[in-house]
Amino acid sequence: MAPRQKRLLLAVDGSERALQTVRYAAEEEAFKDMKIVLFHVFNSIPDAYYDLEKEPKSVKVVRHVRSWEVQQKKNIRTYMENARQMLLDAGHPETAVEIKIQNRKKGVARDIISEAQNGYDAILVRRRGFTDLKNVTVGSVTNKLMEKLSFIPVLIAGRKPINKKVLVAVDGSPCANRAVTFVADLLGPLDGYLVRLVHVIRGGSKSDVLAFEENGLTDTGSVFKEPVKLLTAAGFDPKNISTKTITGVLSRAGAIVNSAEKGGWGTIVVGRRGLSGVSDFFMGRVSNKVVHAGRKDTVWIVT
Repeated sequence: MAPRQKRLLLAVDGSERALQTVRYAAEEEAFKDMKIVLFHVFNSIPDAYYDLEKEPKSVKVVRHVRSWEVQQKKNIRTYMENARQMLLDAGHPETAVEIKIQNRKKGVARDIISEAQNGYDAILVRRRGFTDLKNVTVGSVTNKLMEKLSFIPVLIAGRKPINKKVLVAVDGSPCANRAVTFVADLLGPLDGYLVRLVHVIRGGSKSDVLAFEENGLTDTGSVFKEPVKLLTAAGFDPKNISTKTITGVLSRAGAIVNSAEKGGWGTIVVGRRGLSGVSDFFMGRVSNKVVHAGRKDTVWIVT
């Protein structure tokens, strides 16, 4: 029996920024064998508004609104077809790209979360959509998805050029190991990907601020033992796996983002929660801070 095709939910809002996310999906080799569903929640006019047709003075206004809604639906259909064509032009089979437009039911974020429950392996979104507020790192919808989508990985597309260098934050927690497993399953069969496993220990003396331990694959008692095992079992060449321990820093998230920046790592992968595992928190502090600190980075958050 052939393995089940993985499914990626790609949420778009009709903005140019969202089209950049589609371009990312088209160019990222990791998604080539996945079924991609382009999903849009359409903000239609509430049915209650049309009750105004019963009022003679409001008939013209309602007709105008109906006409506007019809045009908006045509616009989003064209937008979605263009997005689909981007994926097809990049080599995705026609049968592997689907368009799904849904009228808003409970709210944009809640409707996306509801759709995500239908057998997807991950969801791909942009940090922001239509909003142009310069100081907003993550838009309201994406922020809600990060908080509430605790059952599948949330992939947040950044603005940096795509490459095959993936930095994975590890701390020995089950969630971090699941993040490594996600990377192993998605990228293991592909050629040319490099993985850097990073373990950050906060605190220590000032002299330890830039103390690194690199390529510690022979240290079988380290936090890297299980992640390396998972990656090699999935097909990664040990030569394409490296490790780094960073100590003496004040911010784990800052150190992770800094390491990705200096090393030119195109994707940062973090577990949703670390060793604390506090169930009352929808999302760990480190993973949340990585998303906000790495303003241009692509970040994969794995539950």
